[in-house]
Amino acid sequence: MKPTRRAFTAGAAAAVSAVALPRYAKAAEFSYKIGTSTPSAHPFNKRLIEAGEKIGRASNGRMEFQVFPDSQLGGDNDILQQARSGAIEFCQPTGQILSGILPVTAVNAMGFIFANYDQVWAAMDGDLGRFVRDQIIAKTNLYPMERIWDLGFRQVTTSNHPVKVATDLEGMKLRTPIAPSLISMFRALKAAPVGMQYAEVYSALQTHIVDGQENPLSQVEAGKLYEVQKYVSMTNHVWDGYWICCNNKAWAALPADLKKIVAESLNETGLDQRKDVAALNDSVKGLIESKGMVFNDTTPDTFRAALTKAGFYTEWKAKFGDDAWTLLEKYVGKLS
Repeated sequence: MKPTRRAFTAGAAAAVSAVALPRYAKAAEFSYKIGTSTPSAHPFNKRLIEAGEKIGRASNGRMEFQVFPDSQLGGDNDILQQARSGAIEFCQPTGQILSGILPVTAVNAMGFIFANYDQVWAAMDGDLGRFVRDQIIAKTNLYPMERIWDLGFRQVTTSNHPVKVATDLEGMKLRTPIAPSLISMFRALKAAPVGMQYAEVYSALQTHIVDGQENPLSQVEAGKLYEVQKYVSMTNHVWDGYWICCNNKAWAALPADLKKIVAESLNETGLDQRKDVAALNDSVKGLIESKGMVFNDTTPDTFRAALTKAGFYTEWKAKFGDDAWTLLEKYVGKLS
């Protein structure tokens, strides 16, 4: 039987997760799992595995942190629900995915707000990130680590025509994650967003169920989307990151010394993961171009003006509340 692309990636994912299981003389007292939807070869998974190895060494095998990439445990929304219910211990939702249960977590993912990474890290390592983290702890049955990991700035890819100004999106069938803020943003830009899990994106593009999708370049490359897309429009429309979260009950079950080891390992490795994404962004464009994709720049002001006219910022300010919106504007300037 000829192996399928899905079977190959699943097998590769299993091999990657197995690396995160160092062997010690005694069985681990605590064995916790984290699922991701990210392809196995992505630096995000490699750093999660590295964090797991650190946890194993520092705890002398008392704590085991297993990584299951490539949607082995389900898509992003599935993994989030499993972690909240306690079926698994850890998840890595983005702010947009979390916003389905706690809208304020999408405050960093408003359209066209961050000009660069200096603004992103000032906000997310500062007062805005602390505010969001406190809300997650209080309202979601999850305990997030202090440092948010980098997913990156998102770009639009298409099969039919490039996107240069806001009107180029009108009527376009565009895959997005099942994330209310993203769906709302593209509707405000008069596109036709279709929410679906990442594992479904390749086939949806291949069969033209959708015309395009939006993701950071690293996800475009890791998911081989260059095989089914032609244009990459550098919209930089949203920045988002991964909150590495533990189920509250599972976190409370850990002794204080293991909590310290887990938190320090994940937070320190998260800073290295940010450097990985910065380096990857510098190299992946050329790699994707070599696969035949055509890049174009955009005119960001047209998108922001269209969102303002459609009432997008006003709508989401009301959903987030004045406290969160004031903290956001502290870092990015006035939006509404």
